[in-house]
Amino acid sequence: MGNILEISNLRKEYKEFTLKDISLTLPRGYIMGLVGPNGAGKSTTIKAIMNLINYDSGKIKLFGLDYKSSEEEIKNKIGYVGEEQFFYEDMSVKWMEKFISQHYRQWDRDEFYTLIERFNVSSTKKVQELSKGMRVKLALALALAHNPELLILDEPTSGLDPVIRSEILKILLEVIRDENKSVLFSTHITEDIEKVADYVTFLIDGKIVLSATKDELLEKWKTIHIKNGYEINDIKNKLLGIEKNFFGISGLTDKSEEMKSTLKPYIDKDIIRIENTSIDQILISLVKGEN
Repeated sequence: MGNILEISNLRKEYKEFTLKDISLTLPRGYIMGLVGPNGAGKSTTIKAIMNLINYDSGKIKLFGLDYKSSEEEIKNKIGYVGEEQFFYEDMSVKWMEKFISQHYRQWDRDEFYTLIERFNVSSTKKVQELSKGMRVKLALALALAHNPELLILDEPTSGLDPVIRSEILKILLEVIRDENKSVLFSTHITEDIEKVADYVTFLIDGKIVLSATKDELLEKWKTIHIKNGYEINDIKNKLLGIEKNFFGISGLTDKSEEMKSTLKPYIDKDIIRIENTSIDQILISLVKGEN
């Protein structure tokens, strides 16, 4: 079915930050989580994808098209929820629907009202009366009401309670039941990534340091614990994000399969333990490694 998004060598330079020639692809029918600490470049990447900022070099293609020749067509196929929700505060939810609907060719008013009813957002309330969670739900309903092929969300669950976060993640999974559609969402809440993402891209200090399927990452990366009192440097030197703890030291590796013969004698003597890890631990280790 091809890729819905292709980024090649995207670069954006600011005075104190540079997005460093990043490349990624998102196939149709999948969810990609863009993960990284605050200030890593997630929002800059998404703003470039949305053509909200000028970038210095590189190429972005959406649906096989580029913004120079096809901006209106591209924007009509994207649903976007930004980091902050900017609405006319003293206008009602109903008014916002009428206003936004003018900008899309295939607006589905019934779908919008189905969504806000599901989200328990009153159409008669003014935007300024909505909580943060309700504002995100309104933004999501507005983003989905024109049946987009690509849904892009920038930190959609940040600051929300677990119940609302769970509702939003459920919606993302529903979107990709249509295998022609995809979702790209940035977050620093790795727990959400583990629940719904098919692909995970780690962005640290303006660079993509790792990008793979979630299953591949969790299969390949392991935590290795070395018992107190043992300095096994040929193993220790291959670990990332080393920490001291009650057991001894721990670190992550994506080469446990290659190290099997070296590790086995220590595992047999209970000097070394290997455990599964999490997206969160991989991110922490990669950040430490970069620093």
